Amino acid sequence: MIPIKDINPTERFAIVTLIIIVLNIAVFIYELALGPQAGEIFVDSFALIPKRLFSRVPEASHVVPAGAAIFTSMFLHGGFLHIAGNMLYLWIFGNNVEDSMGRIRFIVFYFLCGIIAAYTHAIANSASTVPMIGASGAISGVLGAYLLLYPRARVLTLIAFGLYIRTVEVPAMFVLGFWFVLQFLSAFLSTGTGGGVAWYAHIGGFLAGILLIGIFKRRDVPLWSRRSDD
Repeated sequence: MIPIKDINPTERFAIVTLIIIVLNIAVFIYELALGPQAGEIFVDSFALIPKRLFSRVPEASHVVPAGAAIFTSMFLHGGFLHIAGNMLYLWIFGNNVEDSMGRIRFIVFYFLCGIIAAYTHAIANSASTVPMIGASGAISGVLGAYLLLYPRARVLTLIAFGLYIRTVEVPAMFVLGFWFVLQFLSAFLSTGTGGGVAWYAHIGGFLAGILLIGIFKRRDVPLWSRRSDD
């Protein structure tokens, strides 16, 4: 299932969500402009290395401290599909979450979910020297928040089974629930710490969003809203 858009209007334009998307795209364009070799060096220099996060020994090959790399890594992506998928999910679900809590709180919420996601991945792979990059941990927090806020909201979703391709409206609880189960099963079935997708970051970020939304949302915004297409 690939979400295309949600049928869930907002009260205010999601300027913070848009700025985060623009920044991610700008950094990705810069990566491409550097060329393959220099771009790879740039990404590795600002990526999060789990082993470094728990080590006091500095590494000359990295230009930022391990703690700062938690933030810089959120704006790095490994390819077109990586950034396209992340930005699509952020745009579809981020605008409503931002609307539910306000712009300043959303900034704090977004990065806090990203931090928790990064530590979840790092703890699960504490000896790994494989760089972790991407905004997916923070965005996973947005998805978790959306699930509690608007579980009944309709999401236009692309469903493909072989040659059968169709777009249908599916409740957000099924779209996001399916997404989370997929992350959990992928983490359970994955082996080793050598590359691939940071499944534990997705899980950690998603659970962080679920736990934090009650604190960050405005008081007049209910959880488990019945709003769908109104």
